[in-house]
Amino acid sequence: MVARAHIGYRVPEMTRDTARRVLEIEARAILDLLPRVGEAFDRAVDTLLACTGRVVVTGMGKSGIIGQKFSATLASTGSPSIYLHPAEAIHGDLGRVVKGDAVVALSSSGDTEEILALVPSIRRLGAPFIALTGNPRSPLAQAADVHLDVSITQEACPLGLAPTASSTAALAMGDALAMTLLERRGFTVDDFAVLHPGGRLGRRLLRVEERMHAAPHLPQVSPQTPMKDVLFEMTRYRLGMTTVVDDGGRLVGMISDGDLRRQMERHGYTLLDRRAGECMTERPLTIGRGQLASAALAIMEERKITSLPVVDAAGRLEGVLHLHDLWEGEAR
Repeated sequence: MVARAHIGYRVPEMTRDTARRVLEIEARAILDLLPRVGEAFDRAVDTLLACTGRVVVTGMGKSGIIGQKFSATLASTGSPSIYLHPAEAIHGDLGRVVKGDAVVALSSSGDTEEILALVPSIRRLGAPFIALTGNPRSPLAQAADVHLDVSITQEACPLGLAPTASSTAALAMGDALAMTLLERRGFTVDDFAVLHPGGRLGRRLLRVEERMHAAPHLPQVSPQTPMKDVLFEMTRYRLGMTTVVDDGGRLVGMISDGDLRRQMERHGYTLLDRRAGECMTERPLTIGRGQLASAALAIMEERKITSLPVVDAAGRLEGVLHLHDLWEGEAR
């Protein structure tokens, strides 16, 4: 305790030095992968694109954890995938690999016994086999149809024992594969939204039409509507605004709480003698029902407004999107 108290003032800087060194080593491990993105990488992508089944990912220990993440990323970006634990595979779970599947194995050493034990069975199934290892001369690298070199110069662990930079390199190469496949498949935001219906990410991918207020819960008046009736309409729907539409249902303006305050300052109590067309904001900002709700939120926060009318291509009113509805979606 005495020794620790004596050097206590140095501990924060020592801690920061260690953290910086870890980050530098792991960053270098990723940058060292750049020259290795070549012919073998192209063949790996082509192999996975040609897969008519699922991409079966396997790995042991920390490599297995990285493999699970790689598999999950593939599955969420248009490439069906499952993770197969190698120890369970040799005790019956290998039956999950079927004709049409491709297998990707991760092993830092390239001589993981549990994975090597799977190779003969994978060969019998005729499944294309891709390996990511830190040793191009390892048995696993030699057995693979395609080998991707994810070797490193050093681990970030001060003891040189815990997988750190090696895990980071494998993770980054897996992401590079997954994102290249995403582009090659023409995977779109709409496709992504279908696979991510829940959680915060799913809410970011909601469309305006899924959050907007539509008829019959839509405040709207005509340009000829007396302002006293405009107030009733705004109070009735409690959105702090009302739209103004013509006889053809086209949006011609909007009246907000802010507009009312400004008109009251200008006209006083004679405001109630005026009509909507005289008090509205013409050509308000609008948005389409098919756009992302997150884009609408960005517009509202940037322009400091609380509502956006939703219109079709002809300018006809289809709904109103309110800021509170979007905030509630973000908070859930």
